Amino acid sequence: MTIPPAPARGHRLRQRLTAAVASVLLAAPALAATTTPPAHAAAVAAAAPTAYVANVTSGTVSVIDTATGDSIATIPVPQASGVAVTPDLARAYVTSQGGSAGLSVIDTATNTVTGTVEVGTSPSGVAVSPVGTRAYVTNQGSGTVSVINTATNTVTATAEVGGSPVGVAVSPDGTRVYVTKSAQGAQSTVSVIDTSTNTVTATVGVGVDPYRVAVSPDGARAYVACSGSNNVSVIDTATNTVSATVGVGNGPVDVAVTPDGTRAYVTNQFSNNVSVIDTAGSTVTATVGVGSIPIGVAVTPDGTQVYVTNLNSGNLSVISTATNTVTGTVTAGSGPADVAFGPPVTVPEADVAVGLTATAGALLPGYIQYRMTAANNGPADATATTVTATLPAGTTATSLSPGCTQTGTTLACAYGTLANGARADKSFRLPLAPLGTGQVTVTATRTASTPTDPNPANDTATKTCTVLSVLLARC
Repeated sequence: MTIPPAPARGHRLRQRLTAAVASVLLAAPALAATTTPPAHAAAVAAAAPTAYVANVTSGTVSVIDTATGDSIATIPVPQASGVAVTPDLARAYVTSQGGSAGLSVIDTATNTVTGTVEVGTSPSGVAVSPVGTRAYVTNQGSGTVSVINTATNTVTATAEVGGSPVGVAVSPDGTRVYVTKSAQGAQSTVSVIDTSTNTVTATVGVGVDPYRVAVSPDGARAYVACSGSNNVSVIDTATNTVSATVGVGNGPVDVAVTPDGTRAYVTNQFSNNVSVIDTAGSTVTATVGVGSIPIGVAVTPDGTQVYVTNLNSGNLSVISTATNTVTGTVTAGSGPADVAFGPPVTVPEADVAVGLTATAGALLPGYIQYRMTAANNGPADATATTVTATLPAGTTATSLSPGCTQTGTTLACAYGTLANGARADKSFRLPLAPLGTGQVTVTATRTASTPTDPNPANDTATKTCTVLSVLLARC
């Protein structure tokens, strides 16, 4: 995605990303980049996606765990400006506006660049088809759209659109591609490409200096952020005409639609806010203040959060769609310009199940023999595993296995590392004499293990025996 300049300088600087970035960065003082985890972090830690953030100034892609707000990887990509992730979440495609890399292909499993694709001049926007077989890249300097086979990562077609193409979006059924473009001295338009022929089949006049475009989930409307006219053009995709024009903030750049299609979020780079559009009425229902020079915007797959890249702040604002308020900020690289969501962070887990058996001793003096078992059901190996037994008051365990120690009524046994599928036993005895007659209950509990144990239901085991005399017990 290109970093849009002020409207007065749009056509000259749109070809030169470095100059555009410099002018934007000088437009406002730098703000401190802080990290505040999103408010929903604890609740969705297991399923929260990763965010891939293209940082144009630092020439990197930040990979952020949205559950914690932590950066888990930084991937070098020269002048990274646009990013899209495949539907299977296996790869991220990143454009290098003005850089030598063209289009970089990132393996999201390893967070490394596994290849590059030569496209046109000054690649800007990138979008992937709903089935993931094609990627579409706008080339500002060439006036073209490169069509890429994602299986081979090769350009299989080039669509001529003319002008200076910037934003690109694919319809939900994959049959059409919408490309924003403007040319000096000509009307700003959106080209509609038929994906079966990779040719332009319609041209729609929109507002001034259109940048990013998003298509509604039902495919009925395309929303175009028009930076020069401070509005969003709403295109009826059935007729390829503008059905509504929605006034927003100053310098709208990007737009994202919620999964249910009810709202569109628009970044306004010069008023430092986000306009929330009710798509049913094509009206702005809320305005959310964010960081300095907001550019990219994306809605999380579950529709609960909106992530906004703040170019001059070096961070992302996290907006709750329930309240339309900023619930956190996340640090990125220098000059974050675009964001897309990838696979959830894999959190290692090890389910350690606890077992306890008790047997009345056959030798004199009388005793009860206990065996505590720790079994790792996986999937990860378990380390620092400890199981603790709670003993009756006034008793002292004997014949302890190595790694077991008693403090008061607590007997703690360290099991160390348990591989996935492994189990280990620890044993001890309780002499009958101090117990008196009646029932004796011992409970074993997993008190520590790493990584997280996902199943607390099998963390404890209890065994009750009956002491009949100092010489006899029944378990």
